[in-house]
Formats: sequence, C-alpha cells, structure tokens
Amino acid sequence: MVRRVLLELLAVLAAVATVSPSGAPVDAFGWPLLGFPAVVRDFEPPPHRYGRGHRGVDLAGEQGTPVLAAGRGTVVFAGPLAGRGVVSVDHAGGLRTTYEPITATVSAGDVVDRGDRIGTLEPGHRGCPAPACLHWGLRRGDDYLDPLQLLAPGPLRLLPWDGSRG
Repeated sequence: MVRRVLLELLAVLAAVATVSPSGAPVDAFGWPLLGFPAVVRDFEPPPHRYGRGHRGVDLAGEQGTPVLAAGRGTVVFAGPLAGRGVVSVDHAGGLRTTYEPITATVSAGDVVDRGDRIGTLEPGHRGCPAPACLHWGLRRGDDYLDPLQLLAPGPLRLLPWDGSRG
C-alpha cells in the first residue's frame, strides 16, 4: 500500500521533473497498463550478466487488459518467444522496453506513441499472484534497468517535519 502511494506521488512529481534516473524525459513515458497497477514483484538486478535476478517488474492486471506502449518508439519484435508473447520497443537514447506475456496487436517496424495499444495481457506469468501479470522490462544496451525509473524523477528524501502547516 505504501509503495503504491509513493509510486502515485512519484508520478505526480514527475510532471515537474525533466529527466529520470534512466536518462529519459519523464513526461515521455507512462504506465504500460491503465491507471496505477500494483507492482507485485520488484526489479532485482543480477549480480553479473548471466546471474539470477528479475530483469524487470511485474504489474498486476486482468487477462484481456490492453497493454500500452510506455513511450514513443519503434516496435523491433512482436511475437512468440520461449512459449509466450513478447513485444519489444526501441526508444530514443538507446532504451528498449519489453512487455510479456501479451498477444501483440503490433508488428515489427510499427511506430508507436506513449499510450498506444500494443497488445492484450495474457495469463501465465510464473509466480504471478494476480489473475495476470505484465512483466515490464527496460534495457540500455546490455544493461538491465528498473523500468519504474521511467516514471520517477529520482530518489526522494524525506525531510524532518515539525508538525506545523506552512
């Protein structure tokens, strides 16, 4: 609950920031599912290139929910991969977002804008506690990044508060 409130706050604060920790303009990206989906599994970077980790975040959803392009870019892959539907979109600045498991409604070469429908969420993401989960990933080159950085202005610091309003 607290994480969700903080993420909603970060989305509001992003409107006044110009660049996220990923290096992307924060107003250029949005959630890949409608509203503010619950993050049910966080990004866990691997200790090395081939190590274990969770190279993205899992967002709770419902089967059949529209999956949206997080930002403007070009679809570089749309189709089955290792038994599940995947869409990958290249964005400016060398960023690539990935979305799975989905049934693609786009094809490689299509140009999409933030919020354009790129597919439909399917069930079957292993370990998902919701009816369906979208695994949303972000890379720059070979480096995996936390896709939530696309939405946030950067680390927040809480300052002491004396209880007064002002």
